[in-house]
Amino acid sequence: MLLGAAAVVGCTAVGPAYKRPDVTLAPEYRSQVGPSEANSMADLPWWQVFNDKALQELVAQALMNNYDLQITVARIDEARAQVGIAQADLYPQVGYGGTASRQKVNIPFLPIGGNVTYNSFGAALNATWELDVWGRIRHASDAARANLFAQEDVRRGVMLTLVSEVAADYFVLLGLDRQHAIARDSLDTYKRTLDLFTQRYQAGRDSKLPVVRAQAAYDSANATIASLDRATVQQENALSVLLGATPGSIRRGAGLNDQVMPPQTPTGLTTDILKRRPDILQAEQVMIGANAEIGVAVANFFPTIGLSALFGSQGQEPKDLVKSNFTVWGIAANFAGPIFQGGRLKSAYHAQQAFWDESIAQYRKTILGAFQETSDALIAQQTLVTQRAALQSQVDALRQSVDLSLQRYDGGRASYFEVLEAEQQLFPSEDQLAQTERDQLVAVVNLYKALGGGWNLKDTDWAHPQ
Repeated sequence: MLLGAAAVVGCTAVGPAYKRPDVTLAPEYRSQVGPSEANSMADLPWWQVFNDKALQELVAQALMNNYDLQITVARIDEARAQVGIAQADLYPQVGYGGTASRQKVNIPFLPIGGNVTYNSFGAALNATWELDVWGRIRHASDAARANLFAQEDVRRGVMLTLVSEVAADYFVLLGLDRQHAIARDSLDTYKRTLDLFTQRYQAGRDSKLPVVRAQAAYDSANATIASLDRATVQQENALSVLLGATPGSIRRGAGLNDQVMPPQTPTGLTTDILKRRPDILQAEQVMIGANAEIGVAVANFFPTIGLSALFGSQGQEPKDLVKSNFTVWGIAANFAGPIFQGGRLKSAYHAQQAFWDESIAQYRKTILGAFQETSDALIAQQTLVTQRAALQSQVDALRQSVDLSLQRYDGGRASYFEVLEAEQQLFPSEDQLAQTERDQLVAVVNLYKALGGGWNLKDTDWAHPQ
């Protein structure tokens, strides 16, 4: 019977076989410079992209202690256990039971008529086995396994996102440091201008108007510094949370202008993004699980077929349980199936079909989002180079303008308006240049993330830079 059951279980399961939906991919990413190549920036481990030692330590700490990552790891363990639960139904289920009772009953028609008191003891092993003829259990196992793989892809996505967020927040912090230095320089310059105008006013060489205008510029610089101090502390607090630590100061390495990034950022073949991006891989596992759930819904229309067996003993005394003449046993085959359930099974099938359609749309949407993120990062890299060069030229010209205006003012050939105007144009331009330098670094982070960077790293290697 066991051999026959095994042959039956080997029958083809009902339900559709999984096939990946067709997706049309462009040969190149929009804004890509040059043709697609086989190698990609995504092939590099994160520590070869971000060379700042202080940043590497922060990323490693985040990968060890971040709570979002720990939550994801726990969900993977949960999904792995669910796979075991689903697969358990493929095997015979064996159990045991025992009884011990004392009863008093009335037996009026026997010679011993009247009330009879007696003991009853029993012990038994029982086994049941559902034969997975239609593949319901196998489909349920496939769905649970797909969920496990999806959770593992979620973990890789969380690790990549975590690396990217730490790096981006770190560069934002360096940008704030640079802006703070510019604000301090502007404060010193406005203070010298205020002192100069005050001296000329006290000497009777000028009116009080330049003094109050310079005082307003000086106060504005002080307010900017206070705002940057607040933003810096808040940025450090955000980074600390990513590191799984209480809010505190963050150690810096190289300054904003001293950061070294890879000289070239090859993107690789567009088709490779399907195997690199963890969110795309996760979306496909969701599709696989949805397809398997359709198989479960189809199998529910068919009867369940199984075997059951019982072996044990029963008697009036405990010692009777080991006597052969008190042995009880039984073996049976059974089947049961639905006839009418008010449309429940049909509705469940249509629900799984709808979820399958939803998972396909989500898969294609995820791919489009990946191409958008890659294109956005590429165009940012290209335009920020031009923007930075223009701003650098503007800052150089405005610095010269400040020097010339001060010389003209000292020589009596220019008014205080000319000096203040030159200074008030210089410092915002320096601040904008610092933000552009920061944005260039963040664009590299975004491109690495969009390409699915570190895709060929083992999970255990992420937190241990070589």
